[in-house]
Amino acid sequence: MNALRNFLDNVKPKFQEGGKFAKFRSTFGAFETFLFTPNETNKCGVHVRDAVDLKRTMIVVVLALMPALFFGMYNTGYQHFRMTGELADVTFWQIFFKGFLAVLPIIVVSYVVGLAIEFASAQMRGHEVNEGFLVSGMLIPLVMPADVPLWMVGVATAFAVIFGKEVYGGTGMNMWNPALLARVFLFFAYPTKMSGETAWYYNYSAEAAVDGFSGATPLAMANAGNYTSFADAFFGLIPGSVGETSAVAILIGAFILLYTGVASWKTMLSVFVGGIAMGWLFNTCGSAENPMAQLPWYNHLVYGGFCFGAVFMATDPVTSARTEGGKFIYGFLIGAMAIVIRVLNPGFPEGMMLAILLMNTFAPLIDHFFIQANINRRKKRVTIKA
Repeated sequence: MNALRNFLDNVKPKFQEGGKFAKFRSTFGAFETFLFTPNETNKCGVHVRDAVDLKRTMIVVVLALMPALFFGMYNTGYQHFRMTGELADVTFWQIFFKGFLAVLPIIVVSYVVGLAIEFASAQMRGHEVNEGFLVSGMLIPLVMPADVPLWMVGVATAFAVIFGKEVYGGTGMNMWNPALLARVFLFFAYPTKMSGETAWYYNYSAEAAVDGFSGATPLAMANAGNYTSFADAFFGLIPGSVGETSAVAILIGAFILLYTGVASWKTMLSVFVGGIAMGWLFNTCGSAENPMAQLPWYNHLVYGGFCFGAVFMATDPVTSARTEGGKFIYGFLIGAMAIVIRVLNPGFPEGMMLAILLMNTFAPLIDHFFIQANINRRKKRVTIKA
């Protein structure tokens, strides 16, 4: 490592102002700070410091996503061999490797396209390249079906980075979660690749499918009145987006985020409470003719992207509410709104992504009211002397 550090120190002057490659200063800085902690110090002002910076925060989130990613790779292979009828003839590693080959290109395309745009934007503005896309680049593949065409992944990623981040100023300035923007873009632009019975299988062949096996996701089946068991949805060997099927893997990631303090337990818990409350309300008062209204409230929590969204999307510190009280309101409304969309709008059975994006829009307003209420309370405690 010392040799690498010395090499970077030797070539660094060439990338600074007046150097031969000064126009690539942002790119060099990105690679340097990725490998080493910056050796620069602030020149003025008072700063509070700790051991957690943006890079470490992003890496913790990526590590928390690993259980969902690895399970998603296995499930992708599992669903493929299940559909072809070869499941009994393959080993664990053959199943995993099949899914690995399907998911890895999606991850590569996501990172290559997203980082290329981030680097180009930083170069044009003369800004530093931030580590924010380390997480977005992993989230985007995890919310996609395994058989999504790679060119669609590239287009959706470009849309999310350009219109979801860069137009607002880059990392930390975006209003909406970029990964969800990528998914929503594909959902509305190419709905056949984000829904339907054959959309969730890698290298799917209708001729090779097992007779009578349904390829619909649990939400699609529930919309038709056929409910997947809670246990099957909880453990996750079901059709669905790459990283969203296993609540077990997602909850392992939730533990990592909460233990390290990266995610807010207030937001995360409130999402589940909102979903439980609205699901129970529909179970109690909903129409008996609406299958989604009669879906047990606890099944809502493990169907589709509800659990994944609550843990990894709703807790995004940039796009969520930041006031402590606001986090409760923000999370509760996401959970409740997701169930409302699922139950009352059959055309959008996956209501989680729309609920989070909607509340991303109103998060600043929620914070404003809490901040203003705090200011008003402080004013009442002030005694003005004549």
